[in-house]
Amino acid sequence: MASISETIHIFFLISSLQVSPTLSATVVEDLNNLHPPPDFNSTIMNNCIHNPSLKYCNSSSPMDLNEIFKSTIVASHLCNESKNPNCVKSFPKIDLRSRPKITPLYLSFNFFWKYCPLGIMSIDLSNNSLKGAFPTDVLLCTQIQALDLSYNQLSGDIPVESFSVLANLTFLNLSYNHFSEMKVSDTKFFQRFNSSSFLHSGLFPGHHNYTIKAVILLVGFPIFVILMISCTGWLCFVRPDFLPRMLRSNHKFTTWMLKAATNGFSKKNLVGKNEGAAIYKGILRDGTRVKIEIYKGDVSREIRDEFVEECKLLVQFQHKNLIRVLGWNNSRRTRAIVTEWTNGGNVELWLSESAPSWKHRLKVLIGVVEAMCYLQEQWPEVDYDLRTGSVLLTDNLEPLISRFKIEYQHRSTKYVYKFGLFLLEMITNRRPLEEFERGEAGFIEYIRMHYPENLQLVVDERMMLTENMFDQAEQGLGLGLMCTDQPTGKLPSLVQIYNMVTRAYKSCPILTSENHRKSHADGGHGHKRVQFK
Repeated sequence: MASISETIHIFFLISSLQVSPTLSATVVEDLNNLHPPPDFNSTIMNNCIHNPSLKYCNSSSPMDLNEIFKSTIVASHLCNESKNPNCVKSFPKIDLRSRPKITPLYLSFNFFWKYCPLGIMSIDLSNNSLKGAFPTDVLLCTQIQALDLSYNQLSGDIPVESFSVLANLTFLNLSYNHFSEMKVSDTKFFQRFNSSSFLHSGLFPGHHNYTIKAVILLVGFPIFVILMISCTGWLCFVRPDFLPRMLRSNHKFTTWMLKAATNGFSKKNLVGKNEGAAIYKGILRDGTRVKIEIYKGDVSREIRDEFVEECKLLVQFQHKNLIRVLGWNNSRRTRAIVTEWTNGGNVELWLSESAPSWKHRLKVLIGVVEAMCYLQEQWPEVDYDLRTGSVLLTDNLEPLISRFKIEYQHRSTKYVYKFGLFLLEMITNRRPLEEFERGEAGFIEYIRMHYPENLQLVVDERMMLTENMFDQAEQGLGLGLMCTDQPTGKLPSLVQIYNMVTRAYKSCPILTSENHRKSHADGGHGHKRVQFK
């Protein structure tokens, strides 16, 4: 091999090219002045004995020791320039991409390519602004698997026949050059590569196929964009429930979402109608069971806006005795409120069909008063319906106030009156609007007429009442009458009502048999009237 001083000398000459391309002639001249050491011939012979496949061992012409020597010097430095990890053991790639100052020099070393090291598998000379004809010398590395000459300014004809010796080539990129136009697909060798290997190179991999692909791209891409926009619009405005939860609007339901939840608003899902609204049961896409109350008909924009503002407020309720409002729908012809589904029916049906005990009735009354206190403190502008037909029940007999309206003129006396009527209905199981000619006024007058002397005519006779419970029922009737006695102005507060109902509930034992029932044929004489402290 060459002496250390010669090797260092060549290294500095080649490295200097990274600074100034004008030194190329000096490097070539200095390489020509180098001569192999005396023992170089024996070294070459030993190499051929151990590895007969080396290029210089199979050359048909006599060995040129000077060329072989110089090729080893260039190979050593080119391996390092290509940043191979261990040039002492292997030289797997030539990587001179984006190195326009030194790439032409290495291409000029014909002796290197003539004796191309067999370990080289990849050659990348891309993005170097190379000009002129195709560098055919690189094809002397017949063992390579990848060749990239893209993003240069090469021109002229492609040496098609010279490519035939590259049996292992699997990657080829000649894109973005200026070769003479030709149909390379006619050559069997180039049929293994697709059109991406020849983009903007002047070479046509197959004019017919290229035309078809171009047409598909020009027509298909706009169609794809339109489909993507349509799908996005469908997801955003028709079925946003298919979007990830973080991208959805939490409380807005589209008509198509409600239609899907109710199986197309089928009659099977229709559970009732009231006050111009159709009520459906449904199942949302995530499996949530809901009640959907739909109001149909054209209304003004102002009414629709007011409806949305009310719904935005209702969805903020956080109380166990208020129906959970999940969202709303507000379209041109349809408005809807979506709430949680309850299986327990309403208080009116529960009173008439289940004959609940006094303690169970007290439990419902406590829940109603708690919800009233919450609304009075947190949402005083919200009006609500306390009729027994509007208050729902859960499976655990928790009452749910379910009907609301925004009313900015708040009057607490009105809600105390509503609770008084509700309490009287709970104790008597009577329906003011259905059973009395004068409605609520007739109902209150009827109870006041029999209170307290003829309570057996007023109290729901199906309740199993002990003497203590009967006293509580009597006090409850007195409380209900006081709540509805609006002209006197001496109405109890919600706090007073809550304390009374809670004390009665805590002191009421659980009934276990009908033996606890007590007859009160004396009409309740001797029982004390309700007293407020």
